Amino acid sequence: MDNSVYQNPLITRYASREMSENFSDKKRFTLWRKLWIALAESQSELGLNISDAQIEEMKKYAESIDFDLAQKYEREVRHDVMAHIKAYGDQAKLSAPIIHLGATSCFVDCNSELIIIDHALKTVKAKLVNVIKNLKDFALKYKNLPTLGFTHLQPAQLTTVGKRAALWLQDLTMDYHGIVNLQNNFKLRGVKGTTGTQASFLDLFEGDGQKVKELEKKVVKKLGYENVFGVTGQTYPRKFDYNVLCVLSQIAQSAYKFSNDIRILQSMKEIEEPFEKSQIGSSAMAYKRNPMRSERISSLSRYVISLPVNCAVTAGSQWLERTLDDSANRRIVNAQAFLAIDGILNIYMNVTQGLVVYENVISKHIQAELPFMATENILMECVKSGGNRQELHERIRVLSMQASENVKKNGKENNLIDLIKRDNMFAAVREKLDDILDTKKFIGRAPEQVVEFIGAEVDPILKDNIKLLGLNGNMDV
Repeated sequence: MDNSVYQNPLITRYASREMSENFSDKKRFTLWRKLWIALAESQSELGLNISDAQIEEMKKYAESIDFDLAQKYEREVRHDVMAHIKAYGDQAKLSAPIIHLGATSCFVDCNSELIIIDHALKTVKAKLVNVIKNLKDFALKYKNLPTLGFTHLQPAQLTTVGKRAALWLQDLTMDYHGIVNLQNNFKLRGVKGTTGTQASFLDLFEGDGQKVKELEKKVVKKLGYENVFGVTGQTYPRKFDYNVLCVLSQIAQSAYKFSNDIRILQSMKEIEEPFEKSQIGSSAMAYKRNPMRSERISSLSRYVISLPVNCAVTAGSQWLERTLDDSANRRIVNAQAFLAIDGILNIYMNVTQGLVVYENVISKHIQAELPFMATENILMECVKSGGNRQELHERIRVLSMQASENVKKNGKENNLIDLIKRDNMFAAVREKLDDILDTKKFIGRAPEQVVEFIGAEVDPILKDNIKLLGLNGNMDV
C-alpha cells in the first residue's frame, strides 16, 4: 500500500475482498471484452463478415488486458472506451477492424455496470440472509425472556428479548424482498446504438429489423441474461441506479436501527456485542467496553442512507437522450454504496454471531419498574375480594408517590411492594403478590408472536436460500 496518498477506507478497512474485486478495473474491462466478443459472435451468426479466426483471437486475449497501454491511449484520446478498443486491437490485430462494430460506448459501459450491480446484489443477498439466520436463532433462544419495553426511551410494558429481535428481523425480511424484486426485474441495456434507436445496427443488416432484434437477444443470452430495457436513450435508465440505492439504503436503515438499539442496551448492560480478549475500548479509560462494532455499523449506515438523493438528481438531470455529467459521479456512488453495505453486513454478521445477554441485569431492571406496572392488577384482585375500587386507587397512588420518591430522591430501590404488603387495605392480596408479579404474565403473546412470525416469514426465506448459509462476519480491524 502506498501510504503517501489517500486510500479509500471502504476498501482498506471495511469491504470484503470479494466486493472490492467486483468493482475493480480488471472486472469491468474484462466484461467489456466479453461484451465485444458476444457482439462479434452474434453478428457473425447473423451473417456479417466476421470470421471464426477473428472471434477466436478476441477470446484469446479476453483476460490479457494491458492496463498500462490502455492508460497511455486514454491520455492521448481522452476517451476510456476508445482507449481500450485500441489496446485490445493492438493485441488482437486480426480482430481490430470489427471490435465494437456498430456499438456506442454505452454498449460496454452500461451493460458491464449492470452486470457488476447484479453480481454485487448476489453478494449482498447472501450476507443479508446470514444475518437473518443469526437473528432468527437469537430470537428463538430468547423468545421467552422478559425485558422492559421502552417507548420514548422510557420504561414501558414488558416485551421479551426475542420479540425485540423479531423487530430487527422484520426490517431485514423487507430488505430481502427489496433485493429479490430488483433481481426478478433485472434487465440489461442490450444492443441499442448511439441514441437508443438501433439505427447503426439496422444499417449493418441492410434494413432487416428482425435481425437487429435477434442480435440483441443473442448478445444478452451469451452473457447469461434474458431481459433488456424495452427503450433507452444512450444509457440505461438512471432511475434504475436510484432503485438499487434505495434498497441498499433500506438495508442501511435496518442496520442503523439495530446498531442503535444495541448501543443503548450495552449502555444499560443488558446486551453486549462481542468483545475480544485483547480488545481495547478506550486509549484513556482502560475499563471501557465501547460498542465499536455497532458504532461502525451506525457510521457506515448513515453514509449509505445519504446516497439515494445523489442518484435521484442524476436520474432527473439526464437531458434528452443523455448527458455525460452522470459518468464521474456514478464511478463513485454505485461502487461505494455497495462497498459500504458490504462492510455493514460483514459487521452485522459478526455482531449477531456473538451477542451476549445479561439476564440478571435485565431482571434487575424489570424489578425496578414492575411494581408500578402491576398496580392495576393488584387493584383488581383487591376489588374481587370486596375492596372499594376508588379508595384502593387513591391508596395505591399515594404509595406509588412514596416509592417514586424513595427511588429518585433517596437513590434507593423501588419499595412499592413492601409498602403494599404492610398496608392493611391490601391484606387480601398479600399471599398472592408473588403470583401477580410473575413477569410471564406481563409479556402478552410475545413468545407466540416470535414463533409465528419466524415460521411464516423468516423460515421460507432461509429455506429458499439454504445454499447461501454458513458465512461468517469479517472483522480484521
